[in-house]
Amino acid sequence: MVTRHASLPVLVAGGGIGGLAAALALTRQGLSVTVLEQAPELGEIGAGIQLGPNAFAAFDALGIGATTRALAVYTDEMVMHDALDESLVGRIPVGEAFRQRFGNPYAVIHRADVHLSLLEAARASGRIEVLTRTPVARVEQDAAGVTVVDAHGGTHRGQALIGADGVKSAVRAQYVGDAARVSGHVVYRAVVDRKDFPADLQWNAASIWVGPNCHLVHYPLRGGEQYNVVVTFHSRRQEEWSVTEGSAQEVQGYFEGICPRARQLIDLPKSWKRWATADREPIGQWTYGLATLLGDAAHPTLQYLAQGACMALEDAVTLGEALRVHGNDFAKAFDHYQRSRVARTARIVLSAREMGRIFHAKGVERLVRNELWKGRTPERFYDALEWLYGWRVENCLAA
Repeated sequence: MVTRHASLPVLVAGGGIGGLAAALALTRQGLSVTVLEQAPELGEIGAGIQLGPNAFAAFDALGIGATTRALAVYTDEMVMHDALDESLVGRIPVGEAFRQRFGNPYAVIHRADVHLSLLEAARASGRIEVLTRTPVARVEQDAAGVTVVDAHGGTHRGQALIGADGVKSAVRAQYVGDAARVSGHVVYRAVVDRKDFPADLQWNAASIWVGPNCHLVHYPLRGGEQYNVVVTFHSRRQEEWSVTEGSAQEVQGYFEGICPRARQLIDLPKSWKRWATADREPIGQWTYGLATLLGDAAHPTLQYLAQGACMALEDAVTLGEALRVHGNDFAKAFDHYQRSRVARTARIVLSAREMGRIFHAKGVERLVRNELWKGRTPERFYDALEWLYGWRVENCLAA
């Protein structure tokens, strides 16, 4: 029988939000970690993200709850308007009653602030080594551990491997080899200073304007000194999963018929980042021997539920709890982790697709959408969101 070498680190492929969260969760079980990041330096591209109560429960479990709470902006409500006629479609207050129901707030934050909070905690732990310019090429396993061979021919030995290397995961490619499902939906993201943002849209709310084959989102960041602007449309051309520089001219061509109040959003940014989005079909197996998947590598999703980062954080905490329960026995912990996460994250992936359809409804379907939430009380909204926001560390292994 081959004995596992407890002196070896656990390898984490990917130094994004999911990878760093996983690394922190591992250290809280007494493990040392080596993070393998392909980029020349650690950092996050993107702009704002929304944080449900489940994200704050995960932050607390990872020891960064106070840090992230200090950086977040706490909105008063989530609000949806019809982008054609400005009519109110739905409003969900996220004040004290919301916090009482779910035990945590709803907030918005700059993605880089979440990443930096995790990175600073990782550095402070003294148990996490980060290697940049180290893209994973292949994984080899034996009974005693795993060896990652990087793209430069270097080798990295560990007790186990967490594949948190994002939407184009090399770890997933080796073990699953499935194709991406390119949505044809293109997302443009930018951050605008408050002085340049329309006064009549400076709401303390996570706001969405829904239109035929498109929508626009805005909310405050960094104490209201900046605003996140996101616009999404169905592309007229064949898309490939990518992140590139955006074109103001392209954006302008996709929002004809949108009411002037919402349309002014697309005139604001001086520069855009362009995401041609995709997800993958949910899979029932994430674990392959001493390697398992986490975050976007396990369950890449479209953005319509604003839960991509939240799910990666949940994954990390659940993985840590599984290791705790099973005394750092990776085979048992990885199996328990997988069983606890597959159905929940698959529901996110499939629900996000459907929410995208609802947002982008046109014709009679648009009229049906606009009737869906009319007259609904906050309590009924909260009931509908319980499955999503009711996640807790105490119940994370219950599935």
